[in-house]
Amino acid sequence: MTDASLETLRCRAAALPSLRELLGDPARLAALHCEGAGITADFSRQRVRLEDRDALLAYATARGLAQGTEQLFRPNLLNPTERRAVLHTALRRTPEETPLMLDGVDISAAIAEALRRMGRIAEDLRSGRWRGATGAAITDVVHIGIGGSFLGPALACEALGPCTGPQLHFLANVDGVAAQRTLAGLDPTRTVIIVASKSFSTLETQVNARTVRRWFLNRGLSEGDLKHHCLAITTQLDAAAAFGIPPEQCLPLWDWVGGRFSLWSPMGLPVAIAQGMTTFEALLAGARAMDEHFRTADGAHNLPLLLSLFEFWNQNVLGTQSHAFLPYADALTQLPAYLQQLEMESNGKSVTADGQPVPEATGTILWGTVGTNGQHATHQLLHQGTQPFSATFVFPRRGAPGLEDHQRWLRAHCIAQAEAFARGLTEAEIRASLTEAGVEPEEAKRLAPHKRLPGNHPSSLLIIDQVDAHSLGALLSLHEHKVFCHGMLWGINSFDQWGVEFGKVLGDTLYAAQAPQGDVPALSASAEASLRAALPTDGKP
Repeated sequence: MTDASLETLRCRAAALPSLRELLGDPARLAALHCEGAGITADFSRQRVRLEDRDALLAYATARGLAQGTEQLFRPNLLNPTERRAVLHTALRRTPEETPLMLDGVDISAAIAEALRRMGRIAEDLRSGRWRGATGAAITDVVHIGIGGSFLGPALACEALGPCTGPQLHFLANVDGVAAQRTLAGLDPTRTVIIVASKSFSTLETQVNARTVRRWFLNRGLSEGDLKHHCLAITTQLDAAAAFGIPPEQCLPLWDWVGGRFSLWSPMGLPVAIAQGMTTFEALLAGARAMDEHFRTADGAHNLPLLLSLFEFWNQNVLGTQSHAFLPYADALTQLPAYLQQLEMESNGKSVTADGQPVPEATGTILWGTVGTNGQHATHQLLHQGTQPFSATFVFPRRGAPGLEDHQRWLRAHCIAQAEAFARGLTEAEIRASLTEAGVEPEEAKRLAPHKRLPGNHPSSLLIIDQVDAHSLGALLSLHEHKVFCHGMLWGINSFDQWGVEFGKVLGDTLYAAQAPQGDVPALSASAEASLRAALPTDGKP
């Protein structure tokens, strides 16, 4: 469709009823409840009529989403700026499926072999067969990575509960305090590290890996001993070997898998170590179930497509400025941070895939916190602030066994917040309530404006049965596909991230400038002044 078609959508929105009015339509309520891959989606609090949903589906058709969807599951060039295929979905295929050929290579066979090796390593560590240089069994594993090499494995390990194998620790931030705290209390003779970097050159990962390497050597291990304590997930075998990691202890990550889509690859090794390969396979199965739903469900019941279209409508038609992601499950505390990278690194673009300026607002400013914590922090702004927003709630039907009353309260608060966002509270309702409670009419009139909630804030509710590997896999796959749909709607490349490169270059320059004779010739006087001010004032490092 042309830009005029988006203007047509905006014209439709001019006559939209309020959410209060829309919530009373039982036919609409039934039509906006959908299911797929074990997830029930309640879209009834989206500020759309059914005819608006249908108009959005027509818009998606005109943007080529059906054809684009199929490209995700076959050889493609969906990342044209880097001239790379995008095939993270291949990582979730079953061994029984037909070979998938890319550039003359059966990547299905390569994936199966990599996952077989991954499973063997995980089981060796879990069973105690893997021994350190002194013969001691491994009790702790430190996963060193950042971005997509960190967020997915860390989320999954926390979400799926206590380790049943060695304890997992994650080191991402280049801040030395993070390294000190991670290593504090660990026994180097009983510790294995995983260096997770496709290029084996990611700055933060390399700095942290070198620090941990010194930690091993300063505590009695030799250079030759390191092979008993180091693994890598990388394509750069020579660089890994120079570090002390032999090729047989390196797992691959292919260039057709972007970092933020890599949990399904050997990057998920921490999950297999912590919970076992069967749990990792259940994670893949959940993602695969959502893949199948995305490919086969009709538009009116397609969860990733609808989630994407409604957020597109909210942002580009209704003018929301951010999206609050609110999981009402403590196990999913890290999910907003994971989705921040997935959304904001993928779709934070200002030009189309063919290099032309994007005429509309792209990308989603996503943030959030776990419920009910947010109700006592951020929700005040959501209920009574002036910035328009949309939201997604996630809720598991089942919580901690034996603590069902906790789950009843959690369920009540999750749905209450969604209702409050949608319905709001009018001054007339407040005054009537206060008067009924015995407050004098003049005092009720004075208080009513301060208690008013505007409401009319759109939200989606995603319900899973419980937080487990299958449901987590489906949730993450759902949002991967939603991000892809957004990219198609905006006409951008969701699979590159050139914007982060310039900051890396400046960082290298400023690092070099901290040498005794260093200067900052390529940067501003402001940068030089900031650098000098940030140095310790006593002259010590």
